[in-house]
This record gives sequence, C-alpha cells and structure tokens, in this order.
Amino acid sequence: MTSEDVAGPAEGTTGVVRSIPQAVKRGFLMRCPKCGEGRLFRAYLKSVDHCAVCGEAFHHQRADDLPPYLVIFIVGHLVVALFMGLEEMVDWPLWAHLALFVPLTLVLALGLLQPMKGATIGLQWAMRMHGFGHDGGAGDGR
Repeated sequence: MTSEDVAGPAEGTTGVVRSIPQAVKRGFLMRCPKCGEGRLFRAYLKSVDHCAVCGEAFHHQRADDLPPYLVIFIVGHLVVALFMGLEEMVDWPLWAHLALFVPLTLVLALGLLQPMKGATIGLQWAMRMHGFGHDGGAGDGR
C-alpha cells in the first residue's frame, strides 16, 4: 500500500489509518465505508444518519455536486463513444438512435448516481473530510 492509498489521522486527532480504495469501494457498493456491513442509504439518494452496525455518523457528509459530475463524465463518454461507433457501422435513422441512446443514457445515469454518491461519501470518510476526522463527531472538519 502506498501513501496515496491511505489517510492517516487528521491533525489533532487520534485514530487508525483508513484505506482510501477500500472505503471508496465499500461506498460504491452502498455499504458503510468503515465496517462494510451497514447500509449507506435509506432512500435513493438519502444517506442514513449513522451506520446500524458500527454506529459511524453520516449526517454531516457533504457529497453535494461531485457524484452528478462524475456520472455525467462517465455516461457521456460511454454514450458518445457507443453512438460514434454505431454510426460508423450501421446507417440507422435518427429515430432509431434516439430510441436506443435516450433510454440507455437515462438508465446508466440513474443507475450510477447512488453508487457514485456512496463512493464520494467513502472518499470523504477515508480522507477525514467534513467531520469524518473527528473522534466523537464534534465539528465539521473545516
């Protein structure tokens, strides 16, 4: 493991080293980044206030705009690449492209939004951002 793969204790706090890849993976799988067992979401994009298994608090997380930006970036690249490749291989009318790519774009975007928000929460937890770095949950880490 390299120094880029872990986040040590925040200045002025005590704690163990947190693995960034593991926390992001657990978050992407919509599980608690700390224990990997508890559910991270209570609704589609509403995170739980705390993990039901380990008790880690999530009420202060600030995923905000990063997950949609990542989803737009990923889905945009996939859909545009598929569209351009298909356009070179077949001669479909415009309605056929729309019938394929509009639903595909919607399904990919809506399907990736929750896992990307979970990955962002996992990244924040691992890097001790926005209140995740304080023992006992006091403050917001700014």
